[in-house]
Amino acid sequence: MTGQRLKEFPLGAKTMLVAIGLAMLAGCATRPSPDVLNPVHLPVHLNASLRSDEAASSRVNVLAATNRNPDTARGGFGSAWADNLTYEQYAFSVPPNRKDTAITYPTSRPDPGRQFVVIQRKQLPRDAFVEEALASMQSDGTVGIFVHGYNYSYQEALFRTAQIAADANIPGSPILFSWPSAAAVAGYVADRDAALSSRSDLDSLVTSLSASGKVKRIILFGHSMGGFLVMETVRQLKLQHRDDVIDKLAVILAAPDIDIDVFRSQLKDIGRMPIPISLLVSKDDRALVASSFIAGERARVGRLDIDDPVIREAALKERLRVIDITSIQASDGLGHDRYASLAKFGAQLASFESGRRSSAGDVGAYVFDAAGAAVASPFRLAGRVVGSQ
Repeated sequence: MTGQRLKEFPLGAKTMLVAIGLAMLAGCATRPSPDVLNPVHLPVHLNASLRSDEAASSRVNVLAATNRNPDTARGGFGSAWADNLTYEQYAFSVPPNRKDTAITYPTSRPDPGRQFVVIQRKQLPRDAFVEEALASMQSDGTVGIFVHGYNYSYQEALFRTAQIAADANIPGSPILFSWPSAAAVAGYVADRDAALSSRSDLDSLVTSLSASGKVKRIILFGHSMGGFLVMETVRQLKLQHRDDVIDKLAVILAAPDIDIDVFRSQLKDIGRMPIPISLLVSKDDRALVASSFIAGERARVGRLDIDDPVIREAALKERLRVIDITSIQASDGLGHDRYASLAKFGAQLASFESGRRSSAGDVGAYVFDAAGAAVASPFRLAGRVVGSQ
């Protein structure tokens, strides 16, 4: 287990490991300022190209809901909690010929050929936001919500959502829920408190979307500490007896930074879900080694080893889909951001005939083969692995 492996390190090595892990836990090399949220007016010929059918993939739309406090001075959002949710709509110009998941942010002289660029931004009232979400949902009635992890600013989470959407060529507008992370290496404990305090706001977002009969499925995708927030929100919905909402949820947790015993307790409270929970794990996720050390060397769900017969048996017992995505190349040097690379495999999964066709009853442990593409992007995962409901 994680705790046993950590004990093999001398104290100095463990301290260094934690420092490196915390510094890279969100995979952020360069921290963009809120200035990147300011819309850029592209030349007429580029705007025309973005609207053409041939270049449709060069433009993506993202909806965002946040309980962060507005930063009126810089035009973004901070790390303090706001009393109310703020709803926004964005359009991005996405650079062509991207080779990995790295995001190049716009500079003072934006270059849409190399950089992700915001070209439209609009704040919406709640009802208009819901209408936009319904108008842009996928043809099968699916809505996707992405919940980011520890050490993320609003703009970092927003651009990551745009990258995933662009690489997966997702129809419609994925939704970002951004909670008030401190966006600081030393903010791990503060971020956990912020995640816990955001349960009711994420609950409100999910419930407002579920209220429409047009919405058949809500993919609730949480990364790292965002996975902890997702599970706590589903647990809260269960305690509120909102089975009508839970029945529409497809929960996907990527590298979940959740204590294994806490996760077991959450599962006990939530009970059996119509669509089994999917876990994307990597036993070599070194960022979660750091997280485990901070938590007193307690094992994290995101590092489950599916080669362990105990884990395989537990997956069947708890009706979980545990999918090892170690074969996906990470870009953060720690194996913690593999989820961002899943999007590029979407095209390979357009036909799932050659693999095992999943249904609500398919639970257990699986291995993702990057060559065979057994798992799709975060927002398509429920459609491919979870199957039609």
